[in-house]
Amino acid sequence: MPNTVTDETPAGEGSPPSAEDRYRRRKPGGSVSSGLREGPGPHRWRGWTRWSAWPDWSGRLAVVWSAFYGAAALYWAFGGDGFPYERVHEDRSSGSILEPSRAEIVAPALSVFCALGVVVGLLMLRRAGTGRARTALLAYGWTAGIALALLIPDYSLLGLLVFSPVLLVFAFTGVPGPQDMGDILYWHRGNLLIVFVGGLLWAAATLAYRRRTAGRCVYCGRAPHGPGARTGTTDTTDTTDTAGLRRWGRRAVLVAVVSTLPYDITRIAWYFDQPLGITEEFLREMRETPGMLEIGLALGVVSTLGSLLMHGLVARWGEVWPRWVWWKKGRTIHPATAVVPAALVAVALIPAGLMAARAFDPASWGIVGPSILWTVWGVALGVATCLYYLRRRGVCRRCGRG
Repeated sequence: MPNTVTDETPAGEGSPPSAEDRYRRRKPGGSVSSGLREGPGPHRWRGWTRWSAWPDWSGRLAVVWSAFYGAAALYWAFGGDGFPYERVHEDRSSGSILEPSRAEIVAPALSVFCALGVVVGLLMLRRAGTGRARTALLAYGWTAGIALALLIPDYSLLGLLVFSPVLLVFAFTGVPGPQDMGDILYWHRGNLLIVFVGGLLWAAATLAYRRRTAGRCVYCGRAPHGPGARTGTTDTTDTTDTAGLRRWGRRAVLVAVVSTLPYDITRIAWYFDQPLGITEEFLREMRETPGMLEIGLALGVVSTLGSLLMHGLVARWGEVWPRWVWWKKGRTIHPATAVVPAALVAVALIPAGLMAARAFDPASWGIVGPSILWTVWGVALGVATCLYYLRRRGVCRRCGRG
């Protein structure tokens, strides 16, 4: 008897049409036939659809991003103002690996890189490429994603995430002292955020293309007859090794927690007048700068709290709201509630750690030395987040596998 879920999958499609069509015919408030798990109500479903449809819109937005950024690079190559990697005053500079550089050299290279991205993106949208051609398209996509999201940016995104509550207050009250918001959100820093977004778009577009051309479900990545594929429309057995995923998740969390300790210890030591990893002169300068030691202590405390929150990726309170969250206690935590912020922090930590490695000074290792381990922290947190997602995901709402 044929498998109604996995048989007759069209070439190049990641989702079997039978399950996909049945899902799209689902009526609001009704149930899904063929054993598929019932989805949320209509209003909640529309919000979920916008983000769950990332395989459809990420490729288009990656092409649009490449076209606009390539046009800007061409403008800078012909002498236009605003080249974001030129040498500027130290207060308005960034820690990007491309800064400082000359527009007549870097801008043409960026325009060619983006023009190639438009071509590659359009080919990916058409699902073109087999064999070596497919490998070349994937190589460009992953290279663009890694370079734009992890290599070119600096610590800006991480800083904005950490200080976002304070910046929100400053937007209404103004920045204390002689500075203003322009001294915090200047163009060189804003450009790196634009580049970072482009990297995320290219990573998502490349992942979607890889799944489509490999015959996998483009939404969950499961193969029609691989692990996790269902053997029938009423079989919901999940073959995921949750114990193994949790075990490796604990190891990843342990590595992430250990990598935060040097930063936490040095900042706390400075607050208590101990020049750990710095000179006495630098510690005196910090004491004489109002709020400097307090900010360092606050960053150390935030880092410590972040390491504690990471345990939720392997603990029960990361799956069911604990009692101290009284308004939701006992309810199941949606995986996206943990996956989205953890993944965002993970990818923000890596470029910050790489920037610290470029600025390392052995004579004052305590200033940026502990921050180099942010790269390890980001990678370990990313692995733990991925394992948490694989452990928590259920039956795919699109292809019915699980």
